[in-house]
Amino acid sequence: MAYVTHTPTQHKQKGVVLITALIMVIAVTGIAVTLMSSSTIDIKVTNAAQEREVAENMLVGEVQRVIAQEANKGSASQFFLTKNEIPEQWKTIATHDGMQSAMTNLNKGVMELNCPRRYNPTQGVVCNMMQVTTTIEYGSKSKHQLTVVTGIAQEMADKGKGI
Repeated sequence: MAYVTHTPTQHKQKGVVLITALIMVIAVTGIAVTLMSSSTIDIKVTNAAQEREVAENMLVGEVQRVIAQEANKGSASQFFLTKNEIPEQWKTIATHDGMQSAMTNLNKGVMELNCPRRYNPTQGVVCNMMQVTTTIEYGSKSKHQLTVVTGIAQEMADKGKGI
């Protein structure tokens, strides 16, 4: 029969290993928690960027839709309104899918303006200039707002010239 004897140093070593292992577990747990919280923040930032891009694409599409819709009205288009027929601040011309489009008169003073990029303007034809501002609210609880401003220059006969 063999007898096993334990020396006092062996008992101390087992306790030291246990304490060292617990410290390592606590350190690894702290690192894991930090990494998980930083990845959660990254996900939130990515989602916010994606929401803004979706809102921006919807907004650009809405601007094109509003301008095409007004252009298809022919002579009934609000783009043919003179400076006296458009309110000084703005006029809502469309509301669609939570987006609002408003028209602002840019004709300050006499309305005899040449349209942009015209070198030889035709007599009796003036340019009616306005802008269309389209706005969308996006994000959780719609707490963000994005706006696109588009300039419109519409050639039209000058009523004062008798044409």
